[in-house]
Amino acid sequence: MKQNESVTKIMSRNLVTVHHGDPISKVRQIIREHGVHHVPVVNGDQLVGLISYSDILRISFGDAFNADERAVDATLDNTMTIEQIMASDVVTLTEQSTIREAAEVLAQGKFHSLPVVSSKKLVGMVTSSDLIRYLVEKF
Repeated sequence: MKQNESVTKIMSRNLVTVHHGDPISKVRQIIREHGVHHVPVVNGDQLVGLISYSDILRISFGDAFNADERAVDATLDNTMTIEQIMASDVVTLTEQSTIREAAEVLAQGKFHSLPVVSSKKLVGMVTSSDLIRYLVEKF
């Protein structure tokens, strides 16, 4: 296994994102439809934050009671904004970062996804799952 392989080898490039002014219901829809657990928040092509499935679960208590999806979405859209729930102090990688560097950050257990940026422009994402798939291929 090469020690200096670039994260570009394992990162996802075709990301589904939300704009910082979008309603929270759009994030919930993306998570449901695309099966992702992390949704980058952008302003144009610039990364401004990250929302995780865990963030959505934390605020959408209606999900725990099998409430109507539309009612949960309407309540969230009228009481909160993406900016209020997104993480804005996101740890990122660059295209020059190595898979080892990504693994070291992910191994700390604080994050399960790392956006990859180039001049603040979002170009990809590395998740714990990407790293595990890479390791399965190697072993």
